Amino acid sequence: MVTFATTTSALAMEQACKAQGLPGRLIPAPRRITAGCGMCWSAPVESRERLEELIVRLQLDVDGIYRILL
Repeated sequence: MVTFATTTSALAMEQACKAQGLPGRLIPAPRRITAGCGMCWSAPVESRERLEELIVRLQLDVDGIYRILL
């Protein structure tokens, strides 16, 4: 899960991921995770490396990246 301080940042992540064909979707942030805007990008753990590369390459504004075990 990737968290954001603003809704604008969350929507930028969604747009970038869709453009690159990366899996995931915006969901309400779980209570255990703090997200300024209350939203997070949820994606399969195996896509983490590609997501991190995208975040760095496009300089997306994120608060944190978390792995959650259900």
